[in-house]
Amino acid sequence: MPDNGAGDTPRPVIHRNSLREQIAGALREEMMAGRLAAGRNFTVKEIAELYGVSATPAREALVDLGAQGLLRAEHHRGFTVPELGWDDFLEIFESRVLITDSFHRQYATRRALPDLGRLPSLHRRADAAVRAARAGNLDVMVGCDRRFWQEVGALLGNRRIADYLDWLRVQSWMFAAPYLRELPALGGICWERHPDLVAAIEARDAIGAHRIICEYNLYTVRLLAGLAGQPLESVTVLDLLTEFVGEEPAPVPVEPPPAPAAPPEPGDEPEPEPGAGPGAARTGRTRSAEVGRELGRELGLGLGLVPQPRTVPYGRFGRRLSEPPPEAPRGRPDPHAAPGR
Repeated sequence: MPDNGAGDTPRPVIHRNSLREQIAGALREEMMAGRLAAGRNFTVKEIAELYGVSATPAREALVDLGAQGLLRAEHHRGFTVPELGWDDFLEIFESRVLITDSFHRQYATRRALPDLGRLPSLHRRADAAVRAARAGNLDVMVGCDRRFWQEVGALLGNRRIADYLDWLRVQSWMFAAPYLRELPALGGICWERHPDLVAAIEARDAIGAHRIICEYNLYTVRLLAGLAGQPLESVTVLDLLTEFVGEEPAPVPVEPPPAPAAPPEPGDEPEPEPGAGPGAARTGRTRSAEVGRELGRELGLGLGLVPQPRTVPYGRFGRRLSEPPPEAPRGRPDPHAAPGR
């Protein structure tokens, strides 16, 4: 073994995220936040150009996401974001609840206790998740929420279960994001009891921690059932959650999205208050977005070399599945035509 110049001290292991992983991570969070909506179709070339990379890492990232079921590959059409309906969400939610409940019931027979050395990181993730939820910026919220629950999952001591729960959470956000984006404001809507869960874990209160997770699941499914206009009775694991919590939490207050307002006429813009700067008339949504961006920079949620597009123009990512393929110019073969035509 070659000498590393430090005696018998082993060399540190350096983990580098490849472009392939960074692009897959960026696209995954785009879908979680609803910026790549269901039905959007795009090609390897478009993704490579968007992120400023060669076709190889872009193709590998798309294939990876396709293998995870987060994208659907279509012959000669590239990749499409799948549409997740209420029935899909019920399967996702039921799987998450049953796994969590089963793990809790088996906890008493497990000799290994959670690695509380991760508590400082868990505290930071909980604080970030609460701040993101209160800021009401969905783009930052999905990243903070996922990272918090990844830290919680790491305490289970079973990497496969933690990875599976993370995969389910990504799909939950893909279902929820379009509904949340329709709301006029998100501040105070999403769950904020992350620090309470960390406190229960720190006290090794397994029952208390599981009760908080059940309350979180009840809060989530009640919120999404209301937004999607679906009956709460369709949730098959509802009794399991309410039985453990002991009482059913109050309904989640959600205001319906307002009707689209007509553009203001010239001269109708709101007047800034005396002494206020030129930005005093900004809307609450704009201020929330700026707070969210500042929070994202502070928490280091960027993806390094690969930029995340903040907005994705509809035409940039092709067409919906219901639209027919574009007609080929005259004098050229139609690339969508069947062979032999």
